[in-house]
Amino acid sequence: MELDSSQSVADALRTVGYLPDARIAQVVYLAAHLGKPILVEGPAGVGKTELAKALAAVTGRELVRLQCYEGLDEAKALYEWNYKKQLLRIQADEDHEWSEIEQDIFSEEFLLERPLLRAIRSEKPAILLIDEVDRVEVETEALLLEVLSDFQVSIPELGTIAASSIPMVLLTSNNTRELSEALKRRCLFLHIDYPDPEREQEILEARVPGLSAHLAEQIARVARSVRNLDLKKSPSVSETIDWARTLLALAVDQVDEDVLADTLHVLLKYQTDIETAAKELTAPAR
Repeated sequence: MELDSSQSVADALRTVGYLPDARIAQVVYLAAHLGKPILVEGPAGVGKTELAKALAAVTGRELVRLQCYEGLDEAKALYEWNYKKQLLRIQADEDHEWSEIEQDIFSEEFLLERPLLRAIRSEKPAILLIDEVDRVEVETEALLLEVLSDFQVSIPELGTIAASSIPMVLLTSNNTRELSEALKRRCLFLHIDYPDPEREQEILEARVPGLSAHLAEQIARVARSVRNLDLKKSPSVSETIDWARTLLALAVDQVDEDVLADTLHVLLKYQTDIETAAKELTAPAR
């Protein structure tokens, strides 16, 4: 499916259950049109990763995901050699000249692709998701920037490998640390925040089959009220979806104080937050 306008992006994403606002649709269109990565920031659970999955679904592209974490290095992000297989090859050919063995063991047969290399070597353009980029060290961020700038990788034993195709790249960040200005300049910026109650109601109705409009509206309003409290962690959209499914499973059709007291543990994940919300939300949502 071609992403040839903001409206076509919005329509396409809706077909796979992702309900974008106008800003999301516009940035995705511009990224596709200009060939630029998207840096998607926002609280956890607002749909940053789901956006990449939805784009893969509507475009028919492979989703290649690099999950970032503290300590991620080049071997896990780009490539590494299959050392066990190399060792077996060396042991099997001990009588051969080392120069012959070396040439053999540092060939494609022994190369292990990691997400970045896999994405740029894909024959068809992929969707490359670099998830939670704010969790990596500055040095690894510089590596990502280098790859995204040139879409090529230098492997000393094989030379420079240029991209077979240019992937569409999304980097997500929970904004736990400041990213470099160089990385930000390379990307289009998209901030996804918690949806307003009307859009969250629409999301709930789309993602939770059998949920009535009345109950979806109540859940969305309660979620907004809870997020306005001073909490350790506000509920994400994925948690409101889980809460909606919980209420359906319990055959609840009205959110009142008793229902809140019994089910807040699905919406909130810290006991102090549950106690705060139970104390503050004394009136039923209507």
